Amino acid sequence: MQLKAFEQELSVCKLSDASGIDLSNELTFVGITDEEVSLVCPTAHVPANTIAREDGWRAFRVQGVLDFSLTGILSRISSVLADAQVGIFAVSTYNTDYILVKAPNFTRALDVLREAGFSVA
Repeated sequence: MQLKAFEQELSVCKLSDASGIDLSNELTFVGITDEEVSLVCPTAHVPANTIAREDGWRAFRVQGVLDFSLTGILSRISSVLADAQVGIFAVSTYNTDYILVKAPNFTRALDVLREAGFSVA
């Protein structure tokens, strides 16, 4: 399985409302529930109406479109990283999964995934 690493630094945010979200940025994820508005976006584009944030994340994605009948992909990645004591923040889209890890752990995360048989681009 191939993974693609992204260079940019990301932030995970909690917003007061969805009004400040710039959806034109690459790697922008929005979650709206009855309890909160969450945003993952490039750190340089964190909106002003952010009420809590955690900076310093990096991301990689599972390459290709994953069929909904496939099982265990995210579980396998998260298990490999958990065994290496690397915490994750996962986001899934219609096509695939994105895994965020804190920037200081990013290189180590990719190294242990390579050792586990993943290909990293």
